[in-house]
Amino acid sequence: MNQMNRTEQKLAELNQPKPWSGINAYRSDPLVVDITSGTPKALRDEFDALGRYVTSPEAQELARMANEGVPKLKTHGPRGERLDVVEFHPAWHALMRRSMTTGLHSSAWENLPDERGRSHKVRAIRFYLTAQLECGHLCPLTMTSASIAAITASPAVQKEWAPKILSRKYDSSNRPWMQKSAVTIGMGMTEKQGGTDVRANTSTAERVGEGIYRLNGHKWFMSAPMSDAFVMLAQTREGLGCFLVPRLLEDGSANGLRFQRLKDKLGNRSNASSEVEFSDTFGFLLGTPDAGIRTILDMVTLTRLDCALASAGMMRASLAEAVHHTRGRTVFGKALVGQPMMTRVLADMALDVAAASALSFRLAEAFDNAHGSADDAAYARIMTPVAKYWCCKIAPPLIYEAMECLGGNGYVEERALARHYREAPVNAIWEGSGNVMALDVLRVLGRRKDLFEQLFAIMSRDLGPAGRKTIDVLRAAMSLCERDEGAARLLVEQLALAAAAAELYRLGAGRIADAFLESRLAAGWRSTYGMLDSRFDSAYIVDLLYPAAT
Repeated sequence: MNQMNRTEQKLAELNQPKPWSGINAYRSDPLVVDITSGTPKALRDEFDALGRYVTSPEAQELARMANEGVPKLKTHGPRGERLDVVEFHPAWHALMRRSMTTGLHSSAWENLPDERGRSHKVRAIRFYLTAQLECGHLCPLTMTSASIAAITASPAVQKEWAPKILSRKYDSSNRPWMQKSAVTIGMGMTEKQGGTDVRANTSTAERVGEGIYRLNGHKWFMSAPMSDAFVMLAQTREGLGCFLVPRLLEDGSANGLRFQRLKDKLGNRSNASSEVEFSDTFGFLLGTPDAGIRTILDMVTLTRLDCALASAGMMRASLAEAVHHTRGRTVFGKALVGQPMMTRVLADMALDVAAASALSFRLAEAFDNAHGSADDAAYARIMTPVAKYWCCKIAPPLIYEAMECLGGNGYVEERALARHYREAPVNAIWEGSGNVMALDVLRVLGRRKDLFEQLFAIMSRDLGPAGRKTIDVLRAAMSLCERDEGAARLLVEQLALAAAAAELYRLGAGRIADAFLESRLAAGWRSTYGMLDSRFDSAYIVDLLYPAAT
């Protein structure tokens, strides 16, 4: 310990702040602490423990190793036999085991007493905190959780698979799903010729029994290839169908899935994504043979929420590290955090992180209440693509700006910042790019324009005096989009900013909400951070949202 203290002292003399580690990600986030203040103590204690874990040196080391020891595909064994297995670093399995014990893949569906009526929001807090550690392993957990929404379309499949899907006993063994303590679920939607346009898929499915089909074709991207089953789309005689496809058959033999290669990705490196060819592959029909898109969209909706949450979590961790660094580094005889331009840059970013976090949690709350509230149902339908669009779009530039606050210290692989930066773009691409999200909003506008009026009523109430003018701007953007589809992104961004401001006001973040609203909705276009007007107290914003460690 004395040696460690001397090392820290020496680094301080060299003007090198100690690493951002061991700082409770939950306790140091006033917004999340406030949002969870009404939850039972047992949940708050769990968030506190998770907040300590994700910033601990041990957990950070697991994240580093899982991303350096990338998955490896073994197509064949020593006798030339097909294996089609993907090997992961032990650190990956450690992360998966911890997160499955936490229930990131299951808690939204378990109806636990302390979480009843707020299970999506409680899970959102867990997911947001874990995203501050490592997002690659969250991909299969997202799909596993969301798969329940798809398999409910087939009660027989749900009865057999749901207990294994919801089990918290992580099992990485390469065995048939019914022999395992728990299973994970992947997805295979896109194909070479279609991409997002899944109606152009050429994979086929022929009925061979009651609810059982034989599939043939390929998938250009199939995420988490060591999952125990995959939700897939394929063409039936009646139309595009949705299927649950086991990786292994009951006797342990392969179910016709042959992995061609793993994608060499920019980020999300701890997780594997594959190209796969399949022949005479058996799958269970989910829903009716012509309702594949409708069936899988319930699953996709949930994954889009997780994209927003993960982006918000990574932004929070990145900016927290930047604030920590600037507080511990002296420049020109003064703490870097106190240099006027740096203070404004940090404050400007802090407003976006707070807004993205608040908006994502509000969306999770709408998921919880949608069945009993028409207003929340309208909010969930419109704001899912909007929140996914905006939170994921702002993450890469914000994380880069946080990296710049550290200078060269931020541009090295020893920092989690590099991992967050590489990871950030995938959330904007996965489950629908920006244009796809905007088109989804236009789809609602064309079919259920009345839902916008419900949404505007919610926003107007929460925005207070600023509500009327803001809603007028949104209505003008809607009118423009009805004449010009190409203007859809303008509407989506304005919806995101207005809804985020409204939620900050609803949470009682008055001065933060004022600064966000006036700098985002009442100001002109800008392309970088640090543009806050001097009338906003930048130091107050930074200190309030990122309190100094004690």
